Amino acid sequence: MSVGGLPGSGDPRDPAVRASDADRERVAGLLGEAHAAGRLTAEEFHERIDAAYRARTYGELTELTRDLPATGGHAVTPGSADRPPATEQEGALERSWARPAWAAWLAAVSVNVVIWALVSVSARDLVYFWPIWVAGPWGAVLLSRTLRGGRRRP
Repeated sequence: MSVGGLPGSGDPRDPAVRASDADRERVAGLLGEAHAAGRLTAEEFHERIDAAYRARTYGELTELTRDLPATGGHAVTPGSADRPPATEQEGALERSWARPAWAAWLAAVSVNVVIWALVSVSARDLVYFWPIWVAGPWGAVLLSRTLRGGRRRP
């Protein structure tokens, strides 16, 4: 269903309309909120995040959040990421991807530091601190993305 019957006019209610990066980011944020609230298991969250970033149309994105309640009383619509957030709460939803991303980083770094510490104790000497190669690059990317507000480069 195109606006005015013109093909390519981008009616966000049409499931066949192509989704933008902003639409995919908004759905990823909503999925992060649902995971943080305990509505999605870690496996479901990762499956849906992967599907969100592969999605090409509004219909594919809508399907990923169909079984989740609207957050903060606002309906989840794919095209709503093209406009600025109307409230601070909506702005927070768009940044909600950061919490699960930083939690995953912290968990991975913690496991690596524990392994490094165990190796150092068993060797009775401090070995080269190799966990920096896990923490550093991944942390730098997350920090950069967090400071940009979760937006990707065009």
